Amino acid sequence: MEVDYSNIKVIAFDADDTLWVNETYFREAEEQFADLLEKYETKNKIDQELFKMEMKNLDLYGYGIKGFVLSMIESALQLSNNRVSQTTISDILDIGRKMILHPVELLEGVKEVLSKLNGDYRLIVLTKGDLLDQERKLEKSGLSEYFHHVEVLSDKKEDNYINLLGHLEIDVKEFLMIGNSLKSDVLPIVNIGAKAVHVPFHTTWKHEEVLVEDEHGEYLTINKLTDILKYF
Repeated sequence: MEVDYSNIKVIAFDADDTLWVNETYFREAEEQFADLLEKYETKNKIDQELFKMEMKNLDLYGYGIKGFVLSMIESALQLSNNRVSQTTISDILDIGRKMILHPVELLEGVKEVLSKLNGDYRLIVLTKGDLLDQERKLEKSGLSEYFHHVEVLSDKKEDNYINLLGHLEIDVKEFLMIGNSLKSDVLPIVNIGAKAVHVPFHTTWKHEEVLVEDEHGEYLTINKLTDILKYF
């Protein structure tokens, strides 16, 4: 598709699975959790019940590892009829601790893209998740120097974007969002009249999946982040 980014002055990047690997570690943690609970239920049932618990708790705990760990513990108690051992609970906490302490793994081409765009555009990080965890990952990533602003939102819906752009005094016509999630990074942006670029990641959390009939609006999809440089 032909795209015109000549009016763009501010470029926002999602963090998890756009700048660095994230969802892969959640999938690994789910596998480990299922192994811990295998004597109580099948893996498929465990996966389903954990996801239901995450959705039930989302408004209470928000996005991020800490809420995920609390949902794993609650699921373990539920699936075992409160018979799960203290050792298993400790193992679940250890899964979460290792996730939080995991080294930050940048995706291919991230520094190249940020180095190219920095200076010509106002770059910001616009992500969901736990504030402390996202600040930690950004610091460990070595990318802080490229960004003018970092915002960790409780959610990424149209109103969240509208309020933030207003607060930062950013004209919607001068704003571009780049991210891996159609649901969070692309479709809400298109709906408010801004531009968006979709950079798919190889795995997507079920909560972020979008039905084909909902994939509306005009946006650019690229195979890897460095492809954006063809347009700037």
